[in-house]
Amino acid sequence: MAGGKMAALAKDTAIYGVSSIVGRFLNYLLVPLHTRFINPASGGYGIVTEMYAWAALLFVLLTFGMETTFFRFASKEGENEQMVYSTALRLVGTVAVLFIALVLIFINPISDYLHYSEHPEYVGCFAIIAGMDAFQAILFSRLRQQHRPIKFMALKMAFIIPNVLLNVFVFWLMPKMFGFIPTLETLYIKFNYGVGLIFFVNLLCTFCVTFGFIKELKGIGYGFDKQLARRMLAYAWPILLLGLVGILNQVFDKIAFKHIVADKELGQVQLGIYGACCKIAMLLALLTQAFRYAYEPFVFGGSKGKDSADTLAQGMKFFIIFGILAFLGVMFYLPIFRYLVTNHDYWVGLKVVPIVMLAELFMGIYFNLSFWYKLIDKTWWGAVMSGIGAAVMITINIVFVPRYGYMACAWGGFAGYGTCMLLSYFIGQKKSPINYPLKDIFMYVLLAALLYVVYWFCKDLPLWLSLTINTVLICIYLAYLIKKDLPLRSLPVIGKYFK
Repeated sequence: MAGGKMAALAKDTAIYGVSSIVGRFLNYLLVPLHTRFINPASGGYGIVTEMYAWAALLFVLLTFGMETTFFRFASKEGENEQMVYSTALRLVGTVAVLFIALVLIFINPISDYLHYSEHPEYVGCFAIIAGMDAFQAILFSRLRQQHRPIKFMALKMAFIIPNVLLNVFVFWLMPKMFGFIPTLETLYIKFNYGVGLIFFVNLLCTFCVTFGFIKELKGIGYGFDKQLARRMLAYAWPILLLGLVGILNQVFDKIAFKHIVADKELGQVQLGIYGACCKIAMLLALLTQAFRYAYEPFVFGGSKGKDSADTLAQGMKFFIIFGILAFLGVMFYLPIFRYLVTNHDYWVGLKVVPIVMLAELFMGIYFNLSFWYKLIDKTWWGAVMSGIGAAVMITINIVFVPRYGYMACAWGGFAGYGTCMLLSYFIGQKKSPINYPLKDIFMYVLLAALLYVVYWFCKDLPLWLSLTINTVLICIYLAYLIKKDLPLRSLPVIGKYFK
């Protein structure tokens, strides 16, 4: 039974993974594009980094835990699934509309506070983007809950592909047209040499995706149950707090950086360097996201099964295995991945990559550990643990950023997520113990550590030689994985050749 469930999980994860991987790959095309045309000394990429950090924070606030709450209540016996969906959609939609209205009313003081008084349109643009993203999150959750990954993937691509193409137009094609259409040059210069146009492109693409949800939008007509809404909100508020402190672990450094350092202009420049180099480390975030998209509805949908604990244990094991593989892959081939950041002036920040990747791995493990309190409806535990982790991260940033700059940001995330991960494991084993295969996991961690030590001592060798050695190291890890947990004879299609 558990094996069948793991196979179903793998199938859904693969489809969601394809959409995430292809989507992130296409978005990664924006990194070399932006870092080529946005000079780090201008601080323009710092604006991009900060504004998208605010967008991530606002997304958590405006969804206020309704994604997980929707999955939980839709899978409960005795609940009307359609009413749960409609109620969640109306709650999030109402909050999003009120938020957008308030920001637009008070846009000038908000822009002054954020030091964007010359460009209040950036603030208004992201308020609308955040509201629309939050509303669409419930629509995307409906697709996940109904196990419709193909439409999910198609709509994700419907945003990503036009977004990438329009960015290419803004930074590559538009400057070639200045001589023919002077107005384009005026717009380009007015909005921080194309930086502001990134935001308007995002807004346009987000708006267009909404039309792909015509069928799902009809669900808002299922009705609104006040009693159900109260119960859903009671379940959701600890998840909101959990998500809030969780996202603060990811974006506090980027939001607060220029406010912490003494030199604001230099802070904007450093933030751009840090933000660009963090993009390379986001492969692990991609893996976590793909895993979450398939895993959350999968676990909640089968939460009453006798083998759910075994499923959680095996899910944790394979997440760590492939998370480590992603970490080693990026680090061993960093001399290649660094060219995602095309302007070499950004490369001074590459030293944050391994630290940020380990923080992302800790975050993924913490997510996997979080099901013990979600499944027993004790979500306030997550809020407490994430709050402690966020306090650790924020303290490190405030104390050490003025002295060590963005390196303190990287270590703050590492310490914050590491704290959350350890707290969740030890408390969870007391409250709702799960027999995780710690010995197997430890062997993979030990092997990865030994391989990383070899990589560290060989990284200054000639490039061709170090890459050859690193390829051998990756093959050693894969050989151990195949021998221990993924024997080739068990795989479909190719397995018949190894029997």
